[in-house]
Amino acid sequence: MFQVNDTVSYGTHGVCQITEIGEKNLTGKSMEYYILKPVYNENSTLYVPVHSENLTGKMRRILSVREIREMIRQMPYHQEDWIDNENLRKTRYRELLTDGNRTELLKMLRTLYLHQQEQISKGKKLHNTDERFFREAEKLLFDEIALVLHIKPSQVLPFILEQIQATDNGQKEVKA
Repeated sequence: MFQVNDTVSYGTHGVCQITEIGEKNLTGKSMEYYILKPVYNENSTLYVPVHSENLTGKMRRILSVREIREMIRQMPYHQEDWIDNENLRKTRYRELLTDGNRTELLKMLRTLYLHQQEQISKGKKLHNTDERFFREAEKLLFDEIALVLHIKPSQVLPFILEQIQATDNGQKEVKA
């Protein structure tokens, strides 16, 4: 069970803080809810029924610094195969975003990035739907990484590239 002030990643909403756990009458009957405030969208409030395994299953503890560093270290070795069928690709990417597995999201980002670079070399752009999936996955991951490492979301990509370069050069990891 989660506690007040825990920071969690919640589904496609991203990083949230549990501000309260309490009884609310939102559906005509009183139920106990986790009240979540998205860290990067203070105007929003989410109510998650405590006893709904389906919804609480989307709440995950945020990654540790060590887990983030390991995930980044493994990034050059992880990539999904490109799915040529657009409908199958949409279905797969929706599942990945909903599931929230950070390693799988990172694989998806890497795959989309490499495909984007390939398209650019051909004078083309990434398909709009793929671009949207790329931005959603990037936001989910980068917001969480930024929070954990105490940096701005805009600093996450340079941090990741720096870490990969340091690993490739056999240098000691850069500290955040």
